[in-house]
Amino acid sequence: MTIKELHDGAVEAQRKAGTELGDVLERIAKNEDDQALPALIAERDAKRDAWDNAKAEAERTKENLRLDEERAAFVAANPERAAAPKVVVGETHDRTYRKNGPDSFFRDAWGLHSQADPACRERLERHGRENEADRRARGIELRDVGSGAFTGLVIPQYLVDEFVPFARAGSPLLSVCRRLELPAFGMTVNLGRLTTGTAVAAQASENAAVQETDSDDTLLTVNVRTYSGQQDVSRQAIERGSLVDAVIYDDLTRAYWTKLGDAALNADGTSGTHLGIRSTGSVPSIAYTDATPTLPEVWPKFQDAAQRIVTALYANIPLVAAMHPRRWGWIRAALDSSSRPFIVPERIEAYNPLGIGGPGTYGVTAYDLGGLVVIEDGNIPTNVGAGTEDVVVVTSPSELFFWAQGDGMPRRFSFEQAEAPQSVRLAVWGDSAFTAGRYPGASAIIGGTGLIAPTF
Repeated sequence: MTIKELHDGAVEAQRKAGTELGDVLERIAKNEDDQALPALIAERDAKRDAWDNAKAEAERTKENLRLDEERAAFVAANPERAAAPKVVVGETHDRTYRKNGPDSFFRDAWGLHSQADPACRERLERHGRENEADRRARGIELRDVGSGAFTGLVIPQYLVDEFVPFARAGSPLLSVCRRLELPAFGMTVNLGRLTTGTAVAAQASENAAVQETDSDDTLLTVNVRTYSGQQDVSRQAIERGSLVDAVIYDDLTRAYWTKLGDAALNADGTSGTHLGIRSTGSVPSIAYTDATPTLPEVWPKFQDAAQRIVTALYANIPLVAAMHPRRWGWIRAALDSSSRPFIVPERIEAYNPLGIGGPGTYGVTAYDLGGLVVIEDGNIPTNVGAGTEDVVVVTSPSELFFWAQGDGMPRRFSFEQAEAPQSVRLAVWGDSAFTAGRYPGASAIIGGTGLIAPTF
């Protein structure tokens, strides 16, 4: 199969994935069955992931097609250098950098950077040939001059998921936001908002004036922010330690996503942070004041939040309720006067359910709470009000905009010697933008004394 055929197939796959995503979004918009909503949300997320993957593949094959055209032009101009590098496809030996292997990618990258160590260079080049062989085995060619030299710097996949990580909250709510590609240049992204609409009125009589009201728009400017982290590591730890670098890189990446998830909820837009939902102007607050809170008493607040969002947007859109795990635990533990749980699994016959769903999991759960998909998010604060209260964020994920490059992963690392020659600096950083301000009324914050630390 030629590179052009691969690209054409990828474009067609993207078109098909877009059609399927559009179909499920249309079904969600027409859905009137609350119990079917979680399944539709899950299907939408899967279709959106498929579309994102298809888009990325189309863009990658487009770049490969461009490189192939450049390669053909180079070969035509330099026939003496047309031979492709010798690589082995389908090698049976172990990869140079592998799980529990003797060599460290970061240690070799640093050794090449700081000492020009030929052994490090040889292993990195071998790693590059292995990556290139994998691509060729999938029918994708790379030009033989230039780009092939950089494949040795691709971080091995095992580094990402090798270790038991330090526990972090992650970014559950951010994971369901609308994902957009961050522009390649500029420190702001802009959205036009129609803030004054047109008007229609009955014509008073024949030949009477027709209603005319000038519309007006307001530009919503969203700042691009940089989040980063670094760790200075001793030279001995890198050279003589066992995968110390991999542990640090993995933890930095998890810390990066947790900080972004926290920012999307709580940051105030100052000191280089995103402007989170709780600090976005015109997002309504709903007070739940109660010295002896119970689930039936807080229940109307969830429905109030939902009706406010629907009233603000005049649209039937999927909604989620993001809450701290302790709040969701309190809700699941609630019993009625006959000691029957209000929140029940689907397999149990329900007499009085306020919520229904499958097994509880952190993040986007399989539970439906009166039409709201429940999201457990550890970034929800628990020190609000008098210092022991949490909040519940009810929102439409489709109106939370998150821009990032590619898959959003932090893009770079460096080996700057912070205190040469004693230490090595490992760093991750990435650019992103976030806003809940396109329709501030698409979110609502439930808070108050009724959400103090629960007892069980």
